Amino acid sequence: MGIWLKKCHARTMARKDEGMTDPDQAKPTSERHVPVLRDRCINLLAPGFEAARQRGETPIAIDATLGMGGHSEAMLQRYPDLHLIGIDRDEEALALAGERLKPFSSRTDLVHAVYDEIPEVLQDLGVAEVHGILMDLGVSSLQLDERERGFAYSFDAPLDMRMDTSRGQTAADIVNGYSEEDLVRIIRKWGEEKFAGRIANRIVAARTEKPFETTGQLVEQIRSVVPSAAAKSGGHPAKRTFQALRIEVNEELEVLERAVPAAVEAIAMGGRVVVMSYHSLEDKIVKAVFQAGSKSSAPLGFPVELEQHKAELKTLTKGTEVPTADEIAENPRAASARLRAVERIRARRSA
Repeated sequence: MGIWLKKCHARTMARKDEGMTDPDQAKPTSERHVPVLRDRCINLLAPGFEAARQRGETPIAIDATLGMGGHSEAMLQRYPDLHLIGIDRDEEALALAGERLKPFSSRTDLVHAVYDEIPEVLQDLGVAEVHGILMDLGVSSLQLDERERGFAYSFDAPLDMRMDTSRGQTAADIVNGYSEEDLVRIIRKWGEEKFAGRIANRIVAARTEKPFETTGQLVEQIRSVVPSAAAKSGGHPAKRTFQALRIEVNEELEVLERAVPAAVEAIAMGGRVVVMSYHSLEDKIVKAVFQAGSKSSAPLGFPVELEQHKAELKTLTKGTEVPTADEIAENPRAASARLRAVERIRARRSA
């Protein structure tokens, strides 16, 4: 891990030397990143750590979307015996989190992986089960703040949007290469954009004259076909299209569909899974998995509920929890956060 983190740190320093950062990126990581619902998340996870202690086990947590390490730092500070496994697909995020978490290096494993690879990560580390898992979904503060990553529509940048810049297609590849029908499909499905047809048609027409290379080019074309009145109620006209492209580039929802069941499978008795989502498509996936585990698997009309049919999970939140007004004032990016949490109350049905 030490060698790998040094490599990432060197890459981060090189980007700074090249002048590829804005002034905010010179700030310490702790000042650049305000963890969403930090205390609530940790309080929800805490009983799982206590359950481990009561069994004489070392509590182990996974921060499956490590980002800049704000949630992980708070967990490690609060629980001096906690071992943390931090997962992120973004190499630069891992490097920054590694610097932030240096005081706890003896109690951390930081892994370059996508969070649906939890089973493989645990196998590689020789860990059978864990006592808490946190997922903070969507685009991170780091990715939004680094203009050259192309996640934001508010300034011009290369049209990239990859969370892992070491592999995969970019947003430019999609915009320039997908058929009009496929563009309509992803913008409508992943962006929930009612003007998907107009936008896709305009993209295809514009790219015949000049391929898309920057976010500014794309925003300009979207503005030309989305009615100005729509922005009054729906926000920036490019918001939904950018969301759709980001999801498509990073296969976010496909990953999430695999990751949530993997997280549920990985937790020990009394362990907890806490997930924060930021749009309805994410929340729908999380809700479905949590609800399925919280219900009896007995066949309809079965006269007696057998032990193996009883629910594995207990829901810890009533619907979704949302940030308070004070939390949103401190961190405006928390405004759309929706939190769900469950606890394992029975052994795995597959066990």
